Amino acid sequence: MLLKNKVQESLEYIRPLIPLQPEIAVILGSGMGAFADYLENTVTIAAGDIPHYPVSTVPGHAGAWRIGNKNHIPVICIQGRVHYYEGYTLEQVSYPVHLLAGLGIKTLIVTTACGGLNPDFRPGDMMLIRDHINFGFGNPLIGRPENLLGPWFPDMSEPYDSALQEIALSAAAEKGIQLQRGVFCWVTGPSYETAAEVRMLRKLGGDAVSMSTVPEVIVANQRHIRTLGISLITNMATGLAAGKLTHQEVTDMAHLAGEKLNALLDAIIRKMS
Repeated sequence: MLLKNKVQESLEYIRPLIPLQPEIAVILGSGMGAFADYLENTVTIAAGDIPHYPVSTVPGHAGAWRIGNKNHIPVICIQGRVHYYEGYTLEQVSYPVHLLAGLGIKTLIVTTACGGLNPDFRPGDMMLIRDHINFGFGNPLIGRPENLLGPWFPDMSEPYDSALQEIALSAAAEKGIQLQRGVFCWVTGPSYETAAEVRMLRKLGGDAVSMSTVPEVIVANQRHIRTLGISLITNMATGLAAGKLTHQEVTDMAHLAGEKLNALLDAIIRKMS
């Protein structure tokens, strides 16, 4: 089945369940799903009930859409993204973004838990993504032209909207939150990076590394959705901190930083309106 037909069937299921017309959506990374709990007058849609929708199998990803108001602003929150390492195709990984575009979303905020590559960063820091490097060496737009829902060759000179970055910096200053800025590296995972790989990523200009986000951002740019990226540094990457890395460490730090992330997203969305 062509992608456009799958998307149409998914949208036919979703549209009657959404009483609002949101123009802002947030994809919540590992352990960051609590932000959706702060929405008012919410409607919850289980991801597994949406036709053709890929369901997350990773701890810390609830697998639900939450639609509601944040300071009287309609917002869609996606709790639980899917990853390439789960065995999904990149088309499936980025599938939710096509649905958001079909629902009229104009602005997307992507959040992600990351390992810090920049030695000036510390666990608990927030990083505004100013650009990315695709070390997954895959692309969700690869395929036959009849399966595309946008341009085959979208411009990526500004994948993260500069005006939205200024809004985020202003919101962070208002809340007294230090917001780092840096280049995000996508790797496929699921194994964590070796110390040698971390040194390579850093030398090539990376400031943070994670196993998600870039495929979604590529499709958001293809579908002309303005995008803002925020990374939570949950740990320092291999070779930059003592001890072994675990997924539990990532989700624990994300939960601890939840209040700060919630305050930042709240201020950003208010300013966006």
